[in-house]
Amino acid sequence: MSFKIALAVAATAGLMLCGAAAPGFAKSPEEPAAKTSRQCFWARNISSFASNDDKVVNLRVGVRDVYQLEMLGRCPDVEWSQTIAIKSRGSSYICTGLDAEVIAPSSIGPQRCAVANIRKLTVEEAKALPKHARP
Repeated sequence: MSFKIALAVAATAGLMLCGAAAPGFAKSPEEPAAKTSRQCFWARNISSFASNDDKVVNLRVGVRDVYQLEMLGRCPDVEWSQTIAIKSRGSSYICTGLDAEVIAPSSIGPQRCAVANIRKLTVEEAKALPKHARP
């Protein structure tokens, strides 16, 4: 019986140690916590999109935010599409390329395009986009 208790205490202590060393946590009182650069959005808040090539899609999220999706490879016809779909994986909260997939219509049927990176553009970056690439 005491062996089971000791095992449970050791497992709990091990989990606590793993959690303390996880990214975003301070490892010592002198070391500040690491800042995360993840910028997330809800898929339901996407209001428009634009693309000027087959590797990048710019999304308008809400009223003023613009996110740029960089495709893992080419996404045929996405720059000519009038509509696309963003399929979220796991939940509708999108933070990384692994969380989303772009579905673009084409002459041979829907093209599913994997997303490699997602980043929120600054106001200046969004204004600097070519007119046809601004959502």
